[in-house]
Amino acid sequence: MNTLQDLPCPPSRRTRRKQARPGELLDAALALFVEKGFAATRVEEVATRAGVSKGTLFLYFPSKQALFKAVVRENVGRHLDQALADLASYTGSSADLLREFLRRWWTHYGNTPAAGLCKLIVVEVAHFPELARDYQEQVVLPSHELLRRVLERGIASGEFRRVDVAQTVPLIIAPLLQLVLWRQWPTDCMPAPTSDPQALLAQHADLLLHGLRPDTATP
Repeated sequence: MNTLQDLPCPPSRRTRRKQARPGELLDAALALFVEKGFAATRVEEVATRAGVSKGTLFLYFPSKQALFKAVVRENVGRHLDQALADLASYTGSSADLLREFLRRWWTHYGNTPAAGLCKLIVVEVAHFPELARDYQEQVVLPSHELLRRVLERGIASGEFRRVDVAQTVPLIIAPLLQLVLWRQWPTDCMPAPTSDPQALLAQHADLLLHGLRPDTATP
């Protein structure tokens, strides 16, 4: 029987604070990158907003680019990795799987502060091509791979008609990116078509699934 002396001590407040620091730094960096842009954000500002010193920040992230890469990984990349892993064990229809992709995209990206990363890439890519490469590796390629697998799954089962998958994937993603830009850059010259993004996504899914439906007409 364990005595009180045998029980492990709970982590101290200082230990808990240390464990939370990387997440706090990433939250602060995301907010500042979206608010000010990559070029204008200084690591000192990130450290100050997270309540640590500049030296402490560099213990976790050796450069501003490494910090950006970690921000993308935490807020987007890991969700895509999980979605790819979940796809292998999914037993529902491919139509439901496509709807699930759109739902997850909205929940984990489109309706979060991380959606501002899309605008940041558009604005900063000319001056910081390495940011675009990081974003390509962690977001663009995995999301395209995920949709490719969904489409090929539906085609193989006969649920979807045969389409050019490589050309269909960007057609699915383009309206999602447009929705993000509408929300990030609300202007009179480019007004958002709806105040209900989820209704727009539902309409997008409906049009996609009708377009993917096998042609059963007799020649």
